[in-house]
Amino acid sequence: MNEAMNLIELQRKLVAAARSVEPSDRVPFAFEKRIMALIAARTTVDKWAVWAKALWRAAALCVVLMLALSAWAFFKPASDPAPTTDLSQQFDTTMLAAVDQDSGDFSW
Repeated sequence: MNEAMNLIELQRKLVAAARSVEPSDRVPFAFEKRIMALIAARTTVDKWAVWAKALWRAAALCVVLMLALSAWAFFKPASDPAPTTDLSQQFDTTMLAAVDQDSGDFSW
């Protein structure tokens, strides 16, 4: 809080010192307009646009990767012509493994 008070007091002193000095004729004609034009011409970096551009590039890369892997999976020769068990049966067995176990101890 004390530092903020010092900054406010410093700002007051600087403004008072600037007001006590009379304007000079050495400043070039339309100097402030040129400075304001330079400030307006400066472009600021839009961080959201940078993120959006990077994410679109990543999305395009993911689509290309997905298409390449899909083509590889589709055209890859099958190593096992006929699977012995159905995927749905394996899924049911895996999901219901904990239910099928009967430990007899129900004191959680």
